[in-house]
Amino acid sequence: MKPLRIATAQFEHHNGDKAYNRSIIRQLAAQAAQQGADVIAFHECSITGYTHARHLSREQMLDIAEFVPGGESIQALTAIAREHQIVILSGLFEKDDQDRLYKPYVCVDENGLVAKYRKLHPFINPHLLPGDQYVVFEIKGWKCGMLICYDNNIIENVRATTLLGADIIFMPHVTMCTPSTRPGAGFVDPALWKNRENDPTSLRLEFDGMKGRSWLMKWLPARAYDNGIYVVFSNPIGMDDDQLKNGCSMIIDPFGDVLAECRKLDNDFVIATCTPEKLTMAGGFRYKQARRPELYRDIIGQPHQSEQKVVWLQPDPSS
Repeated sequence: MKPLRIATAQFEHHNGDKAYNRSIIRQLAAQAAQQGADVIAFHECSITGYTHARHLSREQMLDIAEFVPGGESIQALTAIAREHQIVILSGLFEKDDQDRLYKPYVCVDENGLVAKYRKLHPFINPHLLPGDQYVVFEIKGWKCGMLICYDNNIIENVRATTLLGADIIFMPHVTMCTPSTRPGAGFVDPALWKNRENDPTSLRLEFDGMKGRSWLMKWLPARAYDNGIYVVFSNPIGMDDDQLKNGCSMIIDPFGDVLAECRKLDNDFVIATCTPEKLTMAGGFRYKQARRPELYRDIIGQPHQSEQKVVWLQPDPSS
């Protein structure tokens, strides 16, 4: 494999305004291509917007959702990829011919859809159905996987995708700056975003502390290190419905080191070069070789009733 130059982006999407969001995707993809990127990755639901979907009815969800690959957004992404000779990964809401709703992440090149992955653990809207399979595909000879946001918190998903052959896992999110049971979590005041030009320091302290980046760095590098893979993390910045998100899109190598990270308080992207040598040099490669699945095959695969609880979506017990 040859080195692969990947860009990861952050931007403030407009909820429900697919034309606007695609225009920003076009702009950032063009700039990344000019700087030599082979691939650019955007965040979860970067085409449609995300958190506003918690308010939408089934009919409203069907209205914003698209067929994949038959919808307008795949056609638009294909046109951008063809014009700028860059592979694009982005997210949206999907409907099928039976009006079932999913939340996919897609990879598109100049010839159209390369791969589609449906989120295994969707929760933002009760009408979304979970995906039922892992996806591994190729970009310029590199084996790649996709796991959307909460999917990455279940470590088995990352290991399974790696064992299916992924060298790179794209991890699009809309995360951080929300309440949780962990210490230090919580929302960030939107007023700080509005005043970011006058007072970037106060906003950065919130974004980089336990509400934001410090929490992410507790676990995200471990996913790369333990599995000996490249991780491409993409996250929005700015207002997402009534919530503020802190961006910090980044690319992490198989040693768990951050190669590049978005640090602007604005729309941004960064580029890192993935080299194949690190895949076998990293400890994760040796750890995978040393596994003894006969010890834990039946433990990991034993019957289990899945229960998903997302704290910031739960009703306030005091209300």
